Amino acid sequence: MLYRKAIVAIADGLGDRPHPLLDNRTPLEYAKTPNLDRLASKGITGMMDLISSGIPVGTDMGHLILFGYQPHHYPGRGPIEALGIGMDVKPGDIVLRCNFATVDEDGIVVDRRAGRIRENTNEIAQAIDGMELEDGVVAYVKPATEHRAVLILRGNGLSDKVSDSDPKAPNDGKPYCRIKPLDTSDEAGRTAILLNLFLKKVHAILSAHPINQERIEQGKLPANFILTRGAGQVTQLEPIVQQLNFRGSCIAGESTVLGVAQLAGFKTVTDIRMTGNIDTDIELKARLAIEEIADNDMVYVHFKAPDIKGHDNEPFEKARAIELFDRMVGLILQQLPENVYLALAADHSTPCEVGEHTGEPVPVLIYGPSIRRDRVQQYNELDCAYGGLGHLSGNEFVTTLHGLMGYVKKQGN
Repeated sequence: MLYRKAIVAIADGLGDRPHPLLDNRTPLEYAKTPNLDRLASKGITGMMDLISSGIPVGTDMGHLILFGYQPHHYPGRGPIEALGIGMDVKPGDIVLRCNFATVDEDGIVVDRRAGRIRENTNEIAQAIDGMELEDGVVAYVKPATEHRAVLILRGNGLSDKVSDSDPKAPNDGKPYCRIKPLDTSDEAGRTAILLNLFLKKVHAILSAHPINQERIEQGKLPANFILTRGAGQVTQLEPIVQQLNFRGSCIAGESTVLGVAQLAGFKTVTDIRMTGNIDTDIELKARLAIEEIADNDMVYVHFKAPDIKGHDNEPFEKARAIELFDRMVGLILQQLPENVYLALAADHSTPCEVGEHTGEPVPVLIYGPSIRRDRVQQYNELDCAYGGLGHLSGNEFVTTLHGLMGYVKKQGN
């Protein structure tokens, strides 16, 4: 068997819809992307649905699939986030993904992300970390990427079958959702009661926190609440690196992606300069990608900013973020070893006009040795629909890449 390596550059939330402010082009079509287009002209392209046509996925599910798992392996967002930030998770823990948020005195969500708070979240989390609830149940909170955090409920008789308190975008201006049990078990009912109690206490503590008082004086939104979602318990999955018997690495500044990478058995590489936003250090990411592929068979490089700008309905800024992604890919391409494939992908579409993930397919591309070139010359949502990879699922795209690398076993004799 001929074995080769691969670097996969993921532009989070890359897909979009034609936007009137961009002359009815998508941000990817509008952006200047000479490196992405060069790869399209010398590689093979296509369109990918992470699960199947029209089904939106979260960042967690999208990356779970891009790392090689099937949708039914999904353990919940909370456990993935906890792994990504290095929280100590024990058997029986209930783990939830959270946002620091702003609510008014009536519980109306003013901003689901507290103005996309990035500063002093560690101090805010410490104020509610280790809170004792009832019957020996303790709540542990740790900040994650930017406005995100992770909550662990630890104690006896708990269940992850509970609803979210997060009303989700674009529902700022509506009350947060009271948490309810999702089945009839005593454990689910008890967990919902404890979480609602916890949220009430959180609001009282954080509303009086000095950092939030200072934020109000500065004209900023206070992080006086947390919104919870994605309750789950850690699932033992066989790491992808063991299934395929290769070595992998992931370069990212986003805790969700780092968590998925750890589930898959990939080495995680992060740095404070990888912000998860448009100010991330693309030179650092590109350099690390080349360094990591020397000792690994597969390296993922994650770029979050297009998703952020899609959520914020900023089409010009999303195009600018895509141009930064293009520059990062160009830096990788300059030093790409001859035996390494360079693949481009996205985990979902985040159209600016919607401000949330949608089910439109995303463009994909594979460039490298002995590749069957198609006739596509530009990397975008429309041109790649004519590519040689055709229209494929996320699992099919990853399997295609693994096959080119030499790690897919022949079926039959």
